[in-house]
Amino acid sequence: MIDNWDGFLWLLLLLGPLLILQRSLHREIQSVFLLLTRRAEMSFALFSLLFLPGVFLHEVSHFLVARLLGVRTGKFSLLPRALPNGKLQLGYVETAKTDILRDSLIGAAPLVAGGLFVAYAGLNRMGLEAVLGAAQNLHISEVWNALKVSTSNQDFWLWFYLSFAVSSTMLPSASDRRAWPSIAIALVILLGLALVSGAGAWLATNLAPVFNEALRALDIVLGISVSFHLILLPPFWVLRRFMEKLMRMQVA
Repeated sequence: MIDNWDGFLWLLLLLGPLLILQRSLHREIQSVFLLLTRRAEMSFALFSLLFLPGVFLHEVSHFLVARLLGVRTGKFSLLPRALPNGKLQLGYVETAKTDILRDSLIGAAPLVAGGLFVAYAGLNRMGLEAVLGAAQNLHISEVWNALKVSTSNQDFWLWFYLSFAVSSTMLPSASDRRAWPSIAIALVILLGLALVSGAGAWLATNLAPVFNEALRALDIVLGISVSFHLILLPPFWVLRRFMEKLMRMQVA
């Protein structure tokens, strides 16, 4: 039974840390850029430039899926802008109002596109499969040896940067998720009707394994993304603290 739900359990274990690490790292990077430039507009520009590959894939995936589903699109931008709530919007694409199914698919497009890219880069270009396997089995020495092999690849750091930029911007925004609650409610109702009608055993045998395998694939992407953010957060925190002491300034 546990084997049929390990994908979901790992999703719960990885998603929370990824959100926390992502927000923390973004805050540290913006603080470093602000200390370097001492101008909010310039720090926004540098931050946007750093994540441009991920922002590009995020917005293009929205655009392409919308057009594929026959939904009209409007303005498209990769330029950063400050929102009234104090947050920074790195890019956007305008889409016409549509039904909740197509709206959900358009909103999920960056996660699918970004996940595919991170999986390809991490497993095929950087050779992180051995690293993840050793980490899952808690073999520290094997993790270190696998990392040394992976980082010896000539283009490892290029793919590391691209994967980090994409994984750090692939999660759907609040506006991307606006139709998800309605879809979730509909799925819960359908599942309840299936269980009441006696189809629970059939679902557990035929659909649960497929669903779990899909979640396992997503877990690999989230695991790679968590690793990237976990590696980069400490040096940026140290750099920010060092710059604050050197410049006798503090970023709130």
